[in-house]
Amino acid sequence: MALPDFFVAGAPKAGTTALHAALAQHPDLHLSTIKEPKFFLTDGPPPAQGGPGDAKTYREHVWRRPDYEALFDAAPPGTLRGESTPFYLYRHDALRRIRALVPDARLIIVVRDPVERAHSNWTHLWSSGLDPIDDFVTACAAEDERVAAGWADFWHYKRIGLYGQQLQHLYSVFPRGQVLVFRYGDLVDDPPGTLDRICGFLGVQQGVIDHVPRENVTAHPDHSRRHLYLSRVLRAASATTARLPGHRGKAMVDRLESSLQDGAAPRRPLTWEQRQALLPYFDADIQLLRDLTGEDYESWLRPREDSGGLVGARPAGQRQARNGRPRDF
Repeated sequence: MALPDFFVAGAPKAGTTALHAALAQHPDLHLSTIKEPKFFLTDGPPPAQGGPGDAKTYREHVWRRPDYEALFDAAPPGTLRGESTPFYLYRHDALRRIRALVPDARLIIVVRDPVERAHSNWTHLWSSGLDPIDDFVTACAAEDERVAAGWADFWHYKRIGLYGQQLQHLYSVFPRGQVLVFRYGDLVDDPPGTLDRICGFLGVQQGVIDHVPRENVTAHPDHSRRHLYLSRVLRAASATTARLPGHRGKAMVDRLESSLQDGAAPRRPLTWEQRQALLPYFDADIQLLRDLTGEDYESWLRPREDSGGLVGARPAGQRQARNGRPRDF
């Protein structure tokens, strides 16, 4: 069987795309050519619909086992096979499926300030024309209604950031020795050290890879009539092409999404007022995360300038003032 030996299992918008690209450079690792196959999210075909414009998500879902195993057929003998679907941590049923089929799998978990993660998630979907709500806090307030309506996981801005609950379940399914948890900030501030830590966890040679490429960078276009118009067109096109067989219409939707991002500035920093609106939701879970890991995450509960968070795109190895823009891979 050509099944993975390890998974980058969470969390979305926490550098998993960049980490996948970095690990793919290691000669002893073989990463799936489709970064996020989502195989273990379902027992069969994905749902027919989710949020507006979710057709792209479901087109990328590799749910037939022969197709999934084919992603790893090219792995050279002796290499470890891996894939990166960051929703596995969030989905309890996915973790149970992994345990049943790959009981010795190693799981890599990246946790990020949950408010920053949610904001990056919303910005990703709004800037791509997919979230019709143009205010972050308002979009988060609509989450319960959206979940009840069956919107896909990527629209669960707040719930995905409840890492304490998710890790508690993960540790009930897999032994702790098969799980590595680290902060998104480690990946950005110390790529060589963090990559060595991951390689040590996987049991492959350290010191081989030392940088993380910039991937899946979140942009924030200006609010404009053009963005509003193109967003409506894109959502309509996504809904239409979802009913077409195969991948027909994908190129058109991808071009529309790209046009929305053209010339856009980096993601805008959160205000303290926005953080205050969301922090009560995460308070108890952050304490649970601390108890589970023995690590201090109190900085996530403080204002941005005191958070030790990541700010501003910068060349590797260089620091930048904390009043800059947030850093997204």
